[in-house]
Amino acid sequence: MTDGEKLIGHMQSATGAALVFKSDIVGNVTVDWSKVQELHTSGKFAAIPKGVILRKLNDASQVPQGTVSAADQKIQVSPGPQGTPTTMAVVNLANVVDEGAFQHAFHRQTFIEGWKGGATGGVSLTDSTQTNETFTGALNLVRSDPGENWVDLRSRTIFDFNDAYGKISQSGVPTVKTSTLHFDAEQDWYLNPRFFGFGSAALDHSFSQGLQLQQSYGGGLGFVVVKTANQEFDVKVSANFIDQSFNDSTLDKKLFGTVFGETYTRKFAHGVTLNEQGGVTPSWNETKAYSAFTSAGVTFPVYHRFGFTLGAVDNFLNDPPPAFKKNSFQLTAGATYSFK
Repeated sequence: MTDGEKLIGHMQSATGAALVFKSDIVGNVTVDWSKVQELHTSGKFAAIPKGVILRKLNDASQVPQGTVSAADQKIQVSPGPQGTPTTMAVVNLANVVDEGAFQHAFHRQTFIEGWKGGATGGVSLTDSTQTNETFTGALNLVRSDPGENWVDLRSRTIFDFNDAYGKISQSGVPTVKTSTLHFDAEQDWYLNPRFFGFGSAALDHSFSQGLQLQQSYGGGLGFVVVKTANQEFDVKVSANFIDQSFNDSTLDKKLFGTVFGETYTRKFAHGVTLNEQGGVTPSWNETKAYSAFTSAGVTFPVYHRFGFTLGAVDNFLNDPPPAFKKNSFQLTAGATYSFK
């Protein structure tokens, strides 16, 4: 260090502003490059310059790899005895990452690899004059390829499932039932770091709105408005075919419309995460049959991979069957297990 202090341990990663160093004495520390007088690593790293686009295996040839030395605000990457060292100013660095992780980023994942997300469940049972049963469940999964945030995405797969069921029964009184279910799947293909094309499918059931099943299938384009280490905000537009089946089959509809949607994810301090999505769907062949939805969930970590999730789902149908409300709101809470 420039003040004469010496740290012994392992460099973990770096950017053009600072490096993360795991010291044998003090653990992980973040150090500005301006405070580093000299650095030598025995492990090998990949030094990714600013402006380099990494999407294919051939792009990796633009990135120097090897042991790292640093002094005077410059780093030198030495590939080995047979290679020529590469020197660059630290301000021109985008990222410095472990060489093994860098090479793995260009490995094509199988379908079962790379999933992140969580499973949530909750139950409430009451047995007295009234018998009350309530069950809630959710499964939210995302698979990005590659999975590292310092490489431009090639593709992304999203699965969401939310279900809430409740029943109140009492002798001599009609049973009161609630049941809502939502499932959606989306496959994204990135054309560049900001634009992506996608195909999607969604299934919805809402007993409270007389909706037996709504099926929606379509595809379109999306744009990444904001993307940082802690948050991402995307907007999407797609053309969809929508098949609505109600408890009264005479009200069934086949619709063609456009879905204007958005998704937002945010990581807060202490591992708290927010996931939100919403959209509105105007119908072009029956203009009164438009719909909208929004859902949000906040997960609070409790112990290791276990946490607590508070979520809300709101569905709007402008043309529900007679005697049913247009809006359905659902608030859920439950224990969550996170997948890494």
